[in-house]
Amino acid sequence: MRSASEQDPPQTAAAASGAGQATPRSGLRERKKARTRASIRQHALRLIREQGYAATTIDQIAAAADVSPSTFFRYFATKEDVVLQDDVDLLAFEAFEAQPSGLSPIEALRAAIRSAFASLSARETAQLRETTVLTLSVPELRARALDEYAGAIQALGVAIAKRTGRDPDDFVVRNFAGALVGVMMSAYLAIATDPGADFAGIADAALAHLEAGLPL
Repeated sequence: MRSASEQDPPQTAAAASGAGQATPRSGLRERKKARTRASIRQHALRLIREQGYAATTIDQIAAAADVSPSTFFRYFATKEDVVLQDDVDLLAFEAFEAQPSGLSPIEALRAAIRSAFASLSARETAQLRETTVLTLSVPELRARALDEYAGAIQALGVAIAKRTGRDPDDFVVRNFAGALVGVMMSAYLAIATDPGADFAGIADAALAHLEAGLPL
């Protein structure tokens, strides 16, 4: 799960201005950043798997990924972030905003979740399961995850407001976003108790239950 606190390395002034189109050089630079970020994360998870979360240090992760500690902090603000932050939420938000305007927010999110998970490789899906179990089993990660969920509610509220023409600060919008994130949290818990569970299917069922009014 990736929060708003994580920022990509700073852009140049020209890139930030939005002037001009992407060049082969800028495309290569973005791919290199993505590879570096993925490498740091893969080595971090390997070390955590081998020696435990508490015993794994940022210096060890940086050395294993062949980067400096300062480079580590360009991609991840804390050790917790290297476990919690992934691209699934970003993929889902992008897919959510791309859904037809005629869909309700829940219908759009269900389609977005299906799209995001369909785009994951087998390795990425396995990594998501691993980090989910870690998040729920390590107290430091579980506590930090609350901040991530709060950020997810805020970001989803903005996306819902765009789709419905409401104000992102509207209580109804925030409450609706909170309900959506809540049922997704329930789906995450299912993975922790059953690592072989179909997360995309469970998430879709959770959202369908919400859409039906949460009948018991």
